[in-house]
Amino acid sequence: MLTAFARAFKTPDLRKKLLFTFGIIVVYRIGTHIPIPGVDYQNVQTCIDVAKGNQGLFGLVNMFSGGALLQITIFALGIMPYITASIILQLLTVVIPRLEALKKEGQAGTAKITQYTRYLTVALAILQGTGLVATARSGALFSGCPVASEIVPDQSIFITVTMVIVMTAGTAVVMWLGELITDRGIGNGMSILMFISIAATFPAALWAIKEQGSLADGWIEFGVVILVGLFMIGLVVFVEQAQRRIPVQYAKRMIGRRSYGGTSTYIPLKVNQAGIIPVIFASSLLYIPALIAQFSSGNSSWKTWIEAHLVQGDDPIYIALYFLLIVFFAFFYVAITFNPEEVADNMKKYGGFIPGIRAGRPTAEYLSYVLNRITWPGSLYLGLIALVPTMALAGFGANQNFPFGGTSILIIVGVGLETVKQIESQLQQRNYEGFLR
Repeated sequence: MLTAFARAFKTPDLRKKLLFTFGIIVVYRIGTHIPIPGVDYQNVQTCIDVAKGNQGLFGLVNMFSGGALLQITIFALGIMPYITASIILQLLTVVIPRLEALKKEGQAGTAKITQYTRYLTVALAILQGTGLVATARSGALFSGCPVASEIVPDQSIFITVTMVIVMTAGTAVVMWLGELITDRGIGNGMSILMFISIAATFPAALWAIKEQGSLADGWIEFGVVILVGLFMIGLVVFVEQAQRRIPVQYAKRMIGRRSYGGTSTYIPLKVNQAGIIPVIFASSLLYIPALIAQFSSGNSSWKTWIEAHLVQGDDPIYIALYFLLIVFFAFFYVAITFNPEEVADNMKKYGGFIPGIRAGRPTAEYLSYVLNRITWPGSLYLGLIALVPTMALAGFGANQNFPFGGTSILIIVGVGLETVKQIESQLQQRNYEGFLR
C-alpha cells in the first residue's frame, strides 16, 4: 500500500489528485469544528467532558460524523444522510420498476438515480437536523449533564429554523466535497470522507484507553488494544479478499471466416457479498426502540425493559438480537442485489455456460445454491466481527463504539482496500510496460 502511494506521488497528475484530495479532507475536518449559530459552545464542551466514554444512543452516528454530532457543528450530520439515501435508493431500485429501468439505461440512468439520491439526502438532512435540534433543546442529547438544557439558550422559532438550515447546508457541502474527490481526486469520495470521520476518532479513543488503564500507567492496556486491533484488521483483510470463483466458458462462434468467443473467465462471488450494510441496518433498527423509550414520558414496564436490555451494548439480549439481525440483513441484502436469474440470462445471451451446468434455469439454480452456501459464513463472520472486538475490549474500558469495534474495522479496511486498488489501476494505466521491456 505504501509503495502504491509512493509511486503515485512520483506521477505528476496522480500527485495533483492526491494533494487535491488531502486539501478537501482538511476543509472537511475544519468544518467539523465550527459550531452552528445558536449553540452555547462552552456548555457543549462541558457536557462532552461529562459524557466522555458514554455517548449513549448517539455514539455510532457521532463516530460517522468524526465527532461533529455531539459538538453540534455545521457538519454535525456528516455523511450519514447520504449513506441512508443511497441505501434507500438501492433498495427501491428492486421494488420500483421505473428505478430498475433507469439502472439498466447505463450512465444516463445512473446519473438520474444519483440526482434522486441528492434530493433524498437533503430531505433526510432536514429531518435529522430537526430531530437533533429538538434533542439538543430538550437536554436529551447529553443525559446526566447538569447544563444539557442550556446548550441552546435561545429557543425561538427563528434560531431553530436557522440551526436546521445550517446543518442541512453543511450536509449538502459534505456531499459536494465527496463528489469533488470522486471527480477531481483519487475517486471513491464519499467512502474516503467516511474513512476520515472514523479515523479521526482513533487518537482520542486510544489515549482514553491508556488513561483508564492501571498496568504500567496504562501502557500495557494500550499495547494489548493495538495488538488486538492489528489482528482484527488482518482477519478482516483476509476475509474481505476471499471469493468463490465460478468458471464460465464462452462457446466459439464462426461469423464469416472469423472465429469469436471460446474464452474462459469466472464470476467472483465474495464471501462477504453484503459488505458493511447489514451491520448498519442492524444498528439502526436496534436504535429505534431505544430512541422511542428515551423520548417517552413515565416509567412504564416496556420502557424499563428497553432501557435495561436494548441500550447497553454488553447486555446478552442486545448481543443476541444484534447478531441475528446482522445475519438476517446479510441474506436480505444479497438477495436483492444479486439476481441469479439475470446473470444466467446474460450468460445464455452471449453464449456463456458453467462447465457441467446447462444454460438457463439450471445455471440460475446453481448460482443461487452457491450464493446461499457462501453467504452463511459471510453473515456469521459479520456478526462475530461486529461483536467480538466490543466484548473483548470492554474489559479495558472501551465503549461499544470504540474505533477498533467491528463497524469501524469493516469500513476502514473496505475503504482502504478499494482506494489502494483505484490508485494501482490508475498507475497501471499510466505506466503500462506492455509485453516487452
